[in-house]
Amino acid sequence: MVQPVYINRISAFLPHEPVGNEQMEARLGLVGGKPSRARKLVLRSNGIQQRHYVIDPQTGTPSMNNAQVSAAAIRGLLGGDFQLSDVDCLVASSASPDQTMPGHAVMVQGELGNPPCEVVSTAGICLCGMTALKYAWMSVASGESRNAVACGSEVASTLMQASNFSGEYESRLDELETHPEIAFEKDFLRWMLSDGAGAVLLQGQPNSSGLSLRIDWIDILSFADQMPACMYAGADMVDGQLHGWSRYSGHERNRRSLMAIKQDVKLLNDNIVKYTVEETLKRIMARRELHAEAIDYFLPHYSSEFFRERLAVGLANAGLPIAQERWFTNLTSKGNTGAASIFIMLDELFNSGELRSGQRLLCYVPESGRFSSAFMQLTVVGDASEPA
Repeated sequence: MVQPVYINRISAFLPHEPVGNEQMEARLGLVGGKPSRARKLVLRSNGIQQRHYVIDPQTGTPSMNNAQVSAAAIRGLLGGDFQLSDVDCLVASSASPDQTMPGHAVMVQGELGNPPCEVVSTAGICLCGMTALKYAWMSVASGESRNAVACGSEVASTLMQASNFSGEYESRLDELETHPEIAFEKDFLRWMLSDGAGAVLLQGQPNSSGLSLRIDWIDILSFADQMPACMYAGADMVDGQLHGWSRYSGHERNRRSLMAIKQDVKLLNDNIVKYTVEETLKRIMARRELHAEAIDYFLPHYSSEFFRERLAVGLANAGLPIAQERWFTNLTSKGNTGAASIFIMLDELFNSGELRSGQRLLCYVPESGRFSSAFMQLTVVGDASEPA
């Protein structure tokens, strides 16, 4: 028997002070000792004004790893009748874990030091935050766990530091000068991604006072059967196929900046809305009762303000034209934190004092890795006049 599940606490953690647009390159470093030619163009398009990095502004080195950032967000859930010793199920996700093995979630548990419990890692890019949340939801809904903590986190800045690109710059200088698109596919993302973590506490009953968010449903779809890889790391694209890092020597991995995050921008622009909005909603709306006028808040995760109007058109084409005055996003102030973004948005809205019992929230998280998408509907329950 499936029981109702409620998000009762939400926490976000953003390291250090916000980094403005003119501070970014000093924090990340100059590739080849030269300012980026793409930075201003990309920032003008994405609309992000500030973001956070784990890179210490004084030392220029990371002050925290991903597991520590995740643990900091999870500790924000603690207090009163919920402590680390109470956690039944811990699900953690990231596109930028500290290591390839072991899994990210067990490193988070080790950092937290909580007693033995079920621990699960979900992998991917932006969408892995939602797959973590769905696993946690199903664990509580099925009665397997009394509670579950789901966390999404990113530490992208360490991948974006100039030192990671120096080998390629020095060995392929002539090629990069004559074929600037090789450099752009990597430089583009240096100005798009940032660090942070968010976590939620799921339980089988709502808060006794204050508000909770009931999870009505979470639908996730992948279109990898139809689309090639668009965003990737630890691989190189050769004749339309990804060749993984293990096929290359250490020298060649360094020469090609193989571990850097790359994105086919044209493939992204031409297909992200079609597949993650229109094709996804076509399938979801065939089985869910979704009406634009019934949605009080739409929380979209998108990487750039460039996609805002395109997203609005995609929603209208799908028959779900949610007015933009009902959209909630903090991209411009918190940056694009990948798998953590939906948690960081929910944290700000949930703790804003704006929500009222009975309101419905629709969350949207796309992923351009190989074009996947998630939609989640939440219903606000409880008494807003009582503190959570």
